[in-house]
Amino acid sequence: MREGSLDAPTRHPIDWNNPDFYDEATLDEELRRVFDICHGCRRCFNLCDSFPKLFDLVDGSATEELDSVSSIDFKPVVDACTLCDMCYMTKCPYVPPHEFNLDFPHLMLRYRAVEHKKGENTFVTNQLAKTDRNGKLAKPVAPLANWATDKDNSLTRGIMEKTLGIDKHAALPKYHSKTLEKLAKSNPIEVNKLAPAYGRKAVLYATCFGNYNNPDIGEATRKVLAKNGVETEVVYPGCCGMPLLEQGNLDAVAENAKKVSAELVSWVQKGYDVIALVSSCALMLKLEWPLISPDNTDVKTLAQNTFDVSEYIVNIAKDEGVADGMEPLEGPVSMHLACHARAQNMGAKGAEMLRLIPKTRVAIVERCSGHGGSWGIMKGNYETALKVGKTAAKNVLKSGAPYIASECPLAAEHILQGMEKQDPEATKKVQATHPIELIAKAYNLA
Repeated sequence: MREGSLDAPTRHPIDWNNPDFYDEATLDEELRRVFDICHGCRRCFNLCDSFPKLFDLVDGSATEELDSVSSIDFKPVVDACTLCDMCYMTKCPYVPPHEFNLDFPHLMLRYRAVEHKKGENTFVTNQLAKTDRNGKLAKPVAPLANWATDKDNSLTRGIMEKTLGIDKHAALPKYHSKTLEKLAKSNPIEVNKLAPAYGRKAVLYATCFGNYNNPDIGEATRKVLAKNGVETEVVYPGCCGMPLLEQGNLDAVAENAKKVSAELVSWVQKGYDVIALVSSCALMLKLEWPLISPDNTDVKTLAQNTFDVSEYIVNIAKDEGVADGMEPLEGPVSMHLACHARAQNMGAKGAEMLRLIPKTRVAIVERCSGHGGSWGIMKGNYETALKVGKTAAKNVLKSGAPYIASECPLAAEHILQGMEKQDPEATKKVQATHPIELIAKAYNLA
């Protein structure tokens, strides 16, 4: 038996259709096996809050070993996991192909799937996961919805905290009255036929966030790709299901995968590459869907033809070369490496893309933002999320950069809130953005 492993991590399909997957005694046995290995290793102590909670449980028990920890006390450990995959991808020496076969995030997912099967998810978390429904409802009343959810609106946010459990200080995504799909249809962009990459075709998977909350990311992508000779289409068949995955609703994720992959594969068959605008969604299409629906041929095809937006621009730069015309930005950029971008195992493509901008310094921020999707906005989690992201916020402040960029837009906003806690005056000069928006700015397209 090897003590650890330097092999590249691999993953097994999630056996969620097997009745044994939901057997609580078997689940508890696996939790104890994995937690005991984690207790003996402790390399992940400085990642998310799951591991400190686990180690405190063990250290505070009668024997200071797992045997005297009650299974009832495991739930806070599970709840603190944000499914960021950083323990699996960057820290753990016992992931497959090591014989210990340790996959902490997917074990936490299994626990949540059991909870979901038993109907134990809260009403609020279930409603937050319905991103398409929420986007459609908010779109016609976007100004009113944004007024009500603004963190500076003490009246409505106080009510939301008391009734929904959403922390009144947490920044929430804004909604737009016009979706990215509609913007793209009403605003055609001429493709640069003189660009080295002319002839490429890409379909932009808008994602729920890009379609309803931040269409500027998609518009910047369309403009940058057109400048580089790429013909684009924008489609949005539905959410990738990441919010549903966080709740353990694997049936719904599989349904979304089936619907969305069928639509996107039809574009692949017409010669289009697929670009996901948000790193979490790219991760779902590339890696999570094939593990949840391993026998779905559309899902397999899509996984092989999907790119993160930064990854795609870097691919153009390496294969054909990007179009001329970028000008330096007015200052350096702090580039946060989002967990779900890192988990794609493609390298730091966001930073690599920004380095294409002439004479622009890119400072890497590798620490976790702490946000964790819908987890980080809830009362009781928000302060923990700020604590986890404190170092990232401090590093951005230290860089003195006027831009904080992240392939996870929620992470960038959360880091900005962490910076406000540390230095409110300096934070006023910093803009949170997606890196593709800075490329558009360098091209004078935004």
